[in-house]
Amino acid sequence: MDSTSTSGLALEADGPRQRQVSEFTALTRTVQEAGLMRRRYGYYWSRFALITLALAGLGVAFVVIGHSWWQLALAAVLSLVLGQAMFLGHDAAHRQIFASGRWNDWASLVIANLYAGMSYGWWQHKHSRHHAKPNQIGTDPDIGTGVLVFTTDDLAAPRTGLKGWFAARQGWLFFPLLLLEGLNLHISGVKTIFGRGEVKRRPVEIAFVTLRLGGYLALVFWLLPVGMAFAFLGVQLGLFGLYMGAVFAPNHKGMPIVPADARIDFLRRQVLMSRNVRGGRVVEELMGGLNYQIEHHLFPNMARPHLRAVQPIVREFCAGRGIHYTETSVLESYGIVVRYLNRVGLAARDPFQCPLTLEHRSAR
Repeated sequence: MDSTSTSGLALEADGPRQRQVSEFTALTRTVQEAGLMRRRYGYYWSRFALITLALAGLGVAFVVIGHSWWQLALAAVLSLVLGQAMFLGHDAAHRQIFASGRWNDWASLVIANLYAGMSYGWWQHKHSRHHAKPNQIGTDPDIGTGVLVFTTDDLAAPRTGLKGWFAARQGWLFFPLLLLEGLNLHISGVKTIFGRGEVKRRPVEIAFVTLRLGGYLALVFWLLPVGMAFAFLGVQLGLFGLYMGAVFAPNHKGMPIVPADARIDFLRRQVLMSRNVRGGRVVEELMGGLNYQIEHHLFPNMARPHLRAVQPIVREFCAGRGIHYTETSVLESYGIVVRYLNRVGLAARDPFQCPLTLEHRSAR
C-alpha cells in the first residue's frame, strides 16, 4: 500500500457509505466499552512535571558548564527534550489530556509557545487540515508543493535545471534538509502570530513566544562566545528539526495520494492513508505514541497510553473487513519515504519520461 494513487479505492454510493458509517460506529462503540476513551490525568501530569524538571535541569547545567564545547552535547539533549515537549503539546491540541477544551488550549499554549517557542495557533490550523483529509490533493497541507514535490498533479511545469536536479534526488536529500526544519517551524509560527491572519489568542501567543525566544537567545549569547553560541543554536535547532521530521515522515509519506474529487469514508480514509511503525516501547517513547498513526487518526482525542491497547482491536476489525492495515519497522518506513520522494521527483522533472525507465531508475 505504498503506491502513489488510489486507483484501487472505490468511490462509495449512498448505500455502501451508510454501511461504512455504521462500521466505524461499531468500532467506536467497542473502543468505548473497553474503556479506552477515558482520560489519563496522572500520566499527563507526570509527563508535564518530568519535562519541566528536565528543562530546568538543562538550564542549570547550561550555566554551570559555561564556556565549553561540551555545551554542544547539552544542545543535543535539549533538542530531544523539546521534541518530547512538542509531543505533549500535540496531545493537548488534540484534546487528549483534559475534558475541558479551554484547559487543553492553555496547556498547548504553555507547552508549545512558552516551552518550545512555537506557535500553537499556526500548528493547530495546519494539523487540523491534515487530519481531516490526509494525503488528499489540494486539502492536506503536508503534501503541498514547495521545496519538495510530494505529487506532480499541481505542478504548472516540469522542474528543470537546478530544481530538476534537486527533485530527482529529493529522497536522498530529505533527511539532511530536516536539519533546517527546526528553524522553519519557528519562522512559520512567528510569521503567523505577527501576520494578518486570524489567531485565536494572538496577544498570549506573542507574549509567550517573545519571552521564550527572546530570553533563550539572550541567555545563549550572554553566556557563550559568539562562535560557540551560534554552534549551540545550530546543533539544537538542527537536531530538533531532524527529530521532528524523522518522527512525522513515516506516518503518511509514500502512502496513497487521494485525488481532489475523491469521496472516501472516514474509516478507510484514515486507515489506508496512514502507516504504523513497529518497535515496542522504545519506539513508542521516541515517537511520542505517533508510531500508532492509524489509531491516532481514527481516535485523535484518545489519550496516548491507550493507543497501544486499541491497536489489536483496530487491526482485527480491519482484517475482518478486508481493509489493508500498513505497519513497518522504522528503517523500512524511511526506505519507503526516500524511494517515494525520488520517484515523484523524477516525474516532476520530466512528466513525459517512460514509466518503465522511471521505475528502474527510482529502484536503484
